This record gives sequence, structure tokens and C-alpha cells, in this order.
Amino acid sequence: MTPMVIIGGGIAAARGIINLRANNYDGPITLISEEALLPYDRPPLSKSAITDDEPKPAALLDEGIVASLKVEVVLNVAVTKIDRAAKSIHLADGRTVTYEKLLLATGAKPRRLNIPGGENALTLRDFKDSLELREKFQPNKNIAIIGGGFIGLELAASASKRGCNVTLIEAQPRILMRGVPEAIAKIIHARHEAAGITMLVGTGLSSLTHDAVHLVDGRVIKADTIIAGIGASPEIKLAEAAGLTIDNGIACNTFMQTSDPDIYAAGDCCSFINTRFDNRRIRLEAWRSAQEQAAIAAENMVGGQKTNASMPWFWSDQHDLTLQITGMADMGPVTITRKPSEDSLLLFHTRDDGKIMGASGIGVGNSIGREIKLVEMLMMRNISPDAAILSDASQSLKAILKG
Repeated sequence: MTPMVIIGGGIAAARGIINLRANNYDGPITLISEEALLPYDRPPLSKSAITDDEPKPAALLDEGIVASLKVEVVLNVAVTKIDRAAKSIHLADGRTVTYEKLLLATGAKPRRLNIPGGENALTLRDFKDSLELREKFQPNKNIAIIGGGFIGLELAASASKRGCNVTLIEAQPRILMRGVPEAIAKIIHARHEAAGITMLVGTGLSSLTHDAVHLVDGRVIKADTIIAGIGASPEIKLAEAAGLTIDNGIACNTFMQTSDPDIYAAGDCCSFINTRFDNRRIRLEAWRSAQEQAAIAAENMVGGQKTNASMPWFWSDQHDLTLQITGMADMGPVTITRKPSEDSLLLFHTRDDGKIMGASGIGVGNSIGREIKLVEMLMMRNISPDAAILSDASQSLKAILKG
């Protein structure tokens, strides 16, 4: 029997395997990953993999689970070509694997700095990169981080925790310009400064050397280590070479199916149609979304017709703060502010007619988690209370749900 094949080494690949079996597929499954490790979780790479005393990959599958699920695993070998006509996959070691259905879970790759000396900046993609950064994050070392997005900020917090002198440089007028409201970005900015991190925003780069960042205003930031955390690009090389449609990643329909009906995609590598948000095409670099996409793809690979109506959700841990975002904040031009507690802030993003399209929250520890979950439930049930109720923290969101 021709196998189901999954290419990738993260959460989408792991959940694809698990959900194929959960949907009663008992045929062969082959997992192919260019890494030497079984699929592992990526969010810890910028945090616990650097700060823990004895870091280990956060394994999503171990050898016992792989054996119980009867998966053939091909590790440490890159895929060089997908032959759609022959329904075969060519590997760098000369082997060929045929497939019945294929799931691409190739993730995203860090963007590189396109300036003179940009090659002097390290990036973070895998566990090996985390170990390299951990080795360089020694007490009193000078660390320069380019980029005020999530990865840059999380790495700044981790370097600070390890006793480094950290400078973060962001060319935009503020950190977290994409997808995070300014009110929350200000809280995060202040927390990083309170931790002793030098925050340079609205500051462009001129060039890099092996030991310094040269700014356009003439300043020179000396650094033992320079890191580029300027976002990630979907890993589309194989899909593009195979002639699949590309649209902000590997283009999928609402079934997580690509332009080839026998090839599916899930995770950071793809964009998809979300039926919950006006059939909008979106690409999400988010852990839970990758899980949900893989589950939908797996069900449909074995004959299902499940559509993607998932609720986007994202989180980031920095110092003692946790940021959480749910829904599609950019579809709600009206912002309603709520203060659930002394150390938390919740922003509702609504349409002009009052419909909640998303929410952004921040708090110490998990203080905002319950509120974000309740907002998710409101959106799932199409409940949109008046702005006066949403802004009043004495009005229980749970009570509103119970009606």
C-alpha cells in the first residue's frame, strides 16, 4: 500500500501523524525530516531551551509513540524534489518515497538581514541554534538583537535572564508593530527597560561587523554576539519547485488542501481560507493554529470534508509577562479597554456594529489567560455585549456567557 507521507519536524508534522491514526487510517505513514531529531516543540527554543539548567528538546513524539503508531521515520535527510506526476519524493541520499497523500509541514525560516555584513548575525530556527545562543549568552557578554518582534523580544528576555548586557534595535517607531496594539507594546517595552535592556526604537541599521552594529545615525553598538530576529518567511521552496500555487505561503483552501488535490499543508508554511472570518486568506505563525490545521488536513487526507473555522490564538512569554491574542484584531477597528486586575490589561477589537473580532491581553503570569478564553467563547457563540459592559471589569464575562 502507498503510504501517507509527512514532511516536517514540528507540531504540524506530529499532529498530522497522530490525527491520521485518530481518524482510523491504518495504512503506512512515513515521516521525513531534515533534522536529526524526532518532531519537537518550537516555542521553547527562544525561552526554556536557552534558560533552563539542562535544556532538552521538547519532544512531541518519542520512539515509543512512533513505534506504537507504526510510523516509518526518515531523519537527517533533506527532500530535494516532489514529483507530482509520479507522486514521489526524492531525498538527498538518493532514495525515493512514493505517496498516496502528502502533508507539507515545512514551517518557516528566519529572515536574513539584507545589509552589508548581515551574515554576521545569528538566527534561531532549531534546537541546535538554541544551544549555540545559550553558549554565547554568558554573564556580562554584550548581546545585540536586531528586531522588536516576538522572537527578538523573547531572546532579549532570555539573554537578560542569563546575565547579559542586552541592546535591542528596532527600525520601526515602536516594538511589535505588526498585530499588537500600542498600549500593550508600551507595557512590554517598559518591562524590558526595567530588566536593564537598552531599547533603541526608530533606529535604522547601516552595517554589521563581527563585533559591532553600525547605526545610520553614526552610533556603533559593540557586541560579542549579534542576532537577527526580524521575522520568518514560509518555507515554500519544495512546493514552489513542484508548481504548487503560492500566496503568502503554500496556498491552501479551507480544507487545508493545496492546488494539488493529493497534497495538503499545515503550519507556518501555508496560508489558508478561514470560514469563520469572512473566508479571509490568512497565514498564522502560531502553535495552536498549526495543531488545528494539521488535524483538519489529516481528517481530509482520509476522505473527510472538514473546513477550517478555527479561532486564531497566540501567546508570548517575556520576563514575568504573558501576552495573549485571539481572533483577528485587525478586523476590529474599534478598541474597547478593560482592566480585569491591577496587573492585567484587556483590549477588545470590534467592528463598528459592535461585533467582537478579536482581543489582546497582557498580564503577569497567566492572569490574562482566563479572560482571553472567555472572549474566545463569546466570539465562538457570536455574543457581542455593549461597549459599556465590555469596558466594565465588574461585569463578569462568564456571567455574560451564561446569559
